[in-house]
Amino acid sequence: MRVAGIALYPFILVNRKNAVNDKALINHELIHIKQQQEMLVIFFYIAYLLNYFINLIKYRNHHQAYLNIVFEREAYKNEQNSVYLKNRGFWCWRFYL
Repeated sequence: MRVAGIALYPFILVNRKNAVNDKALINHELIHIKQQQEMLVIFFYIAYLLNYFINLIKYRNHHQAYLNIVFEREAYKNEQNSVYLKNRGFWCWRFYL
């Protein structure tokens, strides 16, 4: 699986020029930016990695572990919804636990 983009607060990095026109990808990464803000950035990265490693033990598969990180579950579920961030409540990722 190749990464198309990554959110490293406050930046969104993409692996190709035309990715900036991919609305779903940018929305997905903006959801991560919001998650990072809510968790004061450093705590997001700690929780993200901890959740990944717990999932890796549980699923014994990198791809499944990644897809089941609560932050990724929220971002993937809502990346097509262009108004999601306008209506999103505080710490909404917790509903994906």
